[in-house]
Amino acid sequence: MSTQTSANKGKMSTYFKGVKAETKKVIWPSKKELVNYTGVVILMCVIVGLIVWVLDLGITRLLSLIIK
Repeated sequence: MSTQTSANKGKMSTYFKGVKAETKKVIWPSKKELVNYTGVVILMCVIVGLIVWVLDLGITRLLSLIIK
């Protein structure tokens, strides 16, 4: 039982060392890039939300005409 625990600790230690090494390789965005990317994501979410809302409205009205 203790050999399994120490083996698991060794695997976890190796995993987190790998994660740390990979995060050092990442090219992090600048503050300006981060703000721009965040704005694009928010804008796209609003646009997709409006499209879904309009489609939902249209489908609801179409179904209400068919059901009546």
